[in-house]
Amino acid sequence: MSNSSSITQFLLLAFADTRELQLLHFWLFLAIYLAALLANGLIVTAIVCDHRLHTPMYFFLLNLSVLDLGSISTILPKSTVMAYDRYVAICRPLHYGTLLGSRACVHMAAAAWASGFLNAVLHTSSTFSLPLCQGNAVDQFFCEIPQILKLSCSHSYLREVGLLLVSACFDFVCFGCIVLSYMQIFRAVLRIPSEQGRHKAFSTCLPHLAVVSLFISTAMFAYLKPPSMLSPSLDLVVAVLYSVVPSAVNPLIYSMRNQELKAAVWKIFQYTLFQKQ
Repeated sequence: MSNSSSITQFLLLAFADTRELQLLHFWLFLAIYLAALLANGLIVTAIVCDHRLHTPMYFFLLNLSVLDLGSISTILPKSTVMAYDRYVAICRPLHYGTLLGSRACVHMAAAAWASGFLNAVLHTSSTFSLPLCQGNAVDQFFCEIPQILKLSCSHSYLREVGLLLVSACFDFVCFGCIVLSYMQIFRAVLRIPSEQGRHKAFSTCLPHLAVVSLFISTAMFAYLKPPSMLSPSLDLVVAVLYSVVPSAVNPLIYSMRNQELKAAVWKIFQYTLFQKQ
């Protein structure tokens, strides 16, 4: 226990040992993050500047884009809110203005942000207060909780494990709400007589559900996998799938599938290029 108090910093290990692969990984992730930053920034700017996009759906999309620029801790609460928005729009369109008024939208967004922020604070304070007895080398590109727990002393991580289980239950509840919402949506969509209308509704909902499913499946696997499945390469791939891919894919999904948003984003992009020239 005396040695654990001397560890004050972490050493993040490289993805590969060779210089060439390290440079490749650097430029690859830099390109992905810059593309996600640009795309989400354009979406946020377009929604703020275009008054036609001042609706509940785009308000929640703006919150998701801001989230993609920062923390991932509120992805599921935000996705739950967006699934509810799609449910009301498709299943109860006549009550859309009543159920999703401006006050209701603000309250739902605030609740999602608050729950994610509280979850992040609890895990951060608990994890980094753990005494470390197994060195300070983290075989990951960020201080992920499972990787930190591998360095902690025996029986000292039970509190963090308890928090992880609570978070897992909360995430399952959120995912269950998303699944129930989309089950109701798909039932309503299948009753649409027009094939074109059904295709449009499915093309709007399925990409969002696919990204949420990818996030929660990989995140749950990373945090709840059995100790017998220890593999640094597998941990790295899973971490990339739930921490990098959603932020990069979300802007493409929403901007390409929505004509109004696509036009607004393109207008902002053209204006930015013209101003620079």
